[in-house]
Amino acid sequence: MVTLAAALLDVPWPAAGAAEIPGVASRQRSEKKAFTDTEITEGFLKTAFGAEYHLAGKVDRIRKYDTPVRVFADGNRVDRKAQLAKIVADIAAKVQHLDIAITEDSEAANIRVKLVRDRDLNSTITTFYGSERAKEIRTSLDPQCLSGFRKNEKFEIEHSDVILTVDNGDFVFFDCAYEELLQSLGPINDTPSVPWTMFNDNVSMGYFDVYDQYLLNLLYDPRIKAGMTVQEVKAVLPDVLTDVRTWVRKVNGLPE
Repeated sequence: MVTLAAALLDVPWPAAGAAEIPGVASRQRSEKKAFTDTEITEGFLKTAFGAEYHLAGKVDRIRKYDTPVRVFADGNRVDRKAQLAKIVADIAAKVQHLDIAITEDSEAANIRVKLVRDRDLNSTITTFYGSERAKEIRTSLDPQCLSGFRKNEKFEIEHSDVILTVDNGDFVFFDCAYEELLQSLGPINDTPSVPWTMFNDNVSMGYFDVYDQYLLNLLYDPRIKAGMTVQEVKAVLPDVLTDVRTWVRKVNGLPE
């Protein structure tokens, strides 16, 4: 069973260079960091259940890794691999119960990140998913980058594939890499109704924002288990959110 998500970037960002990175800094300065329990809970339920595009299987259960996550970068751009390693390290530092790291061993990886030129994106999607499904993906998502995962009958994610373009500028690379890596971990449903999450096709971040840290920390808390229904999650969510608030506040230096 494969579930897919894509980042849709309609804004024509400028050519490669450091000019895009200040765009990240300006977003961080104006970032909303205080959220009500309802705002966090609603966003979690909307992104952790359902799917922007799914090829097969149920989408009404929690999906997550139940094993350490190892990420392999497949491509020849050394600079992008180094940036990806920093992104993975950032995710590892901010999600308390997630064991995630880069690996140089492709056989040991359960997330494979394919780094491609923009002109090769469509052919790479075809290679991964076949011509018929690739056409459906392009029609449904028109992606700038893409992620998908395969889960077992317990809704545990077994393997994820992420496709990133390397030649559309630093901002696009960071924005895509964060969104697709995080979605490959489970919260794959993009939603236009939550304005603070990168899992919204109208939102570009380029970094791991506080709101999405709440969502990923909720998902990877041990009390939130793969296969849980919405009602099962709602039963434990208040206690989990209390602990997640403490963690997110600590790692971001937020006030009490």
